[in-house]
Amino acid sequence: MDLLQPLNLPPYPFKLTEQNGQLYIFDVLRKKQLLLTPEEWVRQHFVQYLMQMKGYPKTLIKLEGGLKVNGMAKRSDIVIFNQHGEKSLMVECKAPGVAITQKAFDQIALYNITHRIPLLAVSNGLQHYYCVIDFEKSSYQFIEGLPEYTAVQH
Repeated sequence: MDLLQPLNLPPYPFKLTEQNGQLYIFDVLRKKQLLLTPEEWVRQHFVQYLMQMKGYPKTLIKLEGGLKVNGMAKRSDIVIFNQHGEKSLMVECKAPGVAITQKAFDQIALYNITHRIPLLAVSNGLQHYYCVIDFEKSSYQFIEGLPEYTAVQH
């Protein structure tokens, strides 16, 4: 598995370093080096995509936030807040070699019982799926692309 495989996201000039034979990537949000895994490669690309292509402010992006699901500690990959401090988008990242299946949607839906976020995304870097949640009707609808930040501010 190539850690640096091209993804279906715009390429970015990441700061990569090698230590003891392992690659690390600099996370601009957490301001630290992280061990480069296939999932981290996708997460870092998706964060850059959100900021540079969709206008999401980096100050409103939280990575690997903790939450409790059925009493168990879990981590959501990316959560975006709007200008009012409300959660507006949650992204679940998978490694490129991991197929996006019902299991991935079940995972993000389970996390969303806690978060109650109206916009969800699941990506393995090659395929991206987006859906809007209607909590009043207990339903969801897949959408073609991710809205710009300005469209999800309210």
